[in-house]
Amino acid sequence: MKKNMSSKFLFLALTSQDISRSAQRWHQQHHSTSGCHQRRLVWHSLGLVASTPILGYPFALFQRCFLFQKEVYLIHLYNTLTGLSIAYFNFGAQFFHSLLCVLIQFLILRLMGRTVTAVCTTFCFQMTYLMAGYYFTATEHYDIKWTMPHCVLTLKLIGLAIDYYDGGQVVEVLTPEQQRFAVRGVPTLLEVSGFSYFYGAFMVGPQFSMTDYQKLARGEMTDVPSQRPNSFVPALKRLTLGLIFLVIYTLLSPYVSDEYFLSDKFLEQSFWFRCFYMLVWGKVVLYKYVTCWLVTEGVCILIGLGYNGQDENGKPKWDACANMKVWLYETTPLFTGTIASFNINTNAWVARYIFKRLKFLGNKLLSQALALFFLAIWHGLHSGYLVCFQMELLIVIVEKQVVSLVRNSPALSTLASITVLKPVFYVLQQTNHWMFMGYSLVSFCLFTWDKWLKVYSSVYFIGHVLFLTLLFGLPYIHRMLVPRKEKLKKAE
Repeated sequence: MKKNMSSKFLFLALTSQDISRSAQRWHQQHHSTSGCHQRRLVWHSLGLVASTPILGYPFALFQRCFLFQKEVYLIHLYNTLTGLSIAYFNFGAQFFHSLLCVLIQFLILRLMGRTVTAVCTTFCFQMTYLMAGYYFTATEHYDIKWTMPHCVLTLKLIGLAIDYYDGGQVVEVLTPEQQRFAVRGVPTLLEVSGFSYFYGAFMVGPQFSMTDYQKLARGEMTDVPSQRPNSFVPALKRLTLGLIFLVIYTLLSPYVSDEYFLSDKFLEQSFWFRCFYMLVWGKVVLYKYVTCWLVTEGVCILIGLGYNGQDENGKPKWDACANMKVWLYETTPLFTGTIASFNINTNAWVARYIFKRLKFLGNKLLSQALALFFLAIWHGLHSGYLVCFQMELLIVIVEKQVVSLVRNSPALSTLASITVLKPVFYVLQQTNHWMFMGYSLVSFCLFTWDKWLKVYSSVYFIGHVLFLTLLFGLPYIHRMLVPRKEKLKKAE
């Protein structure tokens, strides 16, 4: 049964390690054969497209053609039934986990109202349910199971509870962002179900608010009032771009596998080869996430949920559900640039509902650390998640210090502004960037401490050693290279 479920749902595994590992195991078993087998692997992986995320396109076309600006209860019913059918198609009777959490969330909203108690109860119940799911279904590998879409649902329902609470507050005490997402009315059970099971985002996101969903149901998410959105071409562009990344990932992933990290052959290679392999692997492994998010974004754009107003030239923007800024992702030499361009909606959700809500702590760094800790346990209970996000925090702190140092040091800023040297610096930055992106992802993808510890030991914990050294050493370098303000005034 597990095998049959996996065959139905393999394309979604592009967001996990399962497809890469299964494809790589197949490749390793046939590595001694001709290139014909590799071509079969490519086309087999491409065939995975005909699965869950792609189903969103015919669903969206049907809704555009037959349900646009119809009674809102029909929209909610359609989204609920299509989402439930996707859940049952992939998980069978285990779809009841999501259904139970949606029903309980509706009862919390109705019985506890717009109170802090409702928000806390929601957070504790939904996160506990998700953690219990992780605990009872966890293995050493990423398996395709009901917890995959449930983690997306958990964020949706927590966000709904907070927005519902904000809807009962005086407008003056809310920030402009909170005012925008505040839920003023009382959602019905069908409305909460439609929001939760929307077919374009149920499996892998993106995150969106109840207020945007309500606008979609009323037919307001369009660039032409009272008419269907002109979103076909933008949706097709995202789908095409997603398929391009799918092809790239399919061609490259058999040659940069997770399993190779744990093999004796990897340990027999030179230190510099191991670092280079980590760099290439880190770049390739993320393409499966890029692929899936681009494909699902296209569904959201097609139905209108991706509409984000107009730009300064009056042209419609379709990036409300964008989880990727592809150009920035491919060109930025900074870790913060990658964070800003990757998994955008989830990062925005954490910033809105966790980081900014911790403002009362009065410590930005502590709030950031707690937000990353939340992200780590939201991903799962494996130690690798905690190590990965701890490394992310460390790298971001150091990178900001380095950028500040270069900007404030006359010698370094002059050196960085030399036109001839800019391409050299860019290549060095990109090499450093993706080397340590790969380094951080090792623990994220290998999960358990015995695996990621083995890989980190093979490169002498270079990432931890380097960035911890910089963390404590940069303040002294800053004192040496950055003149005091008094000296600068005298020099002027």
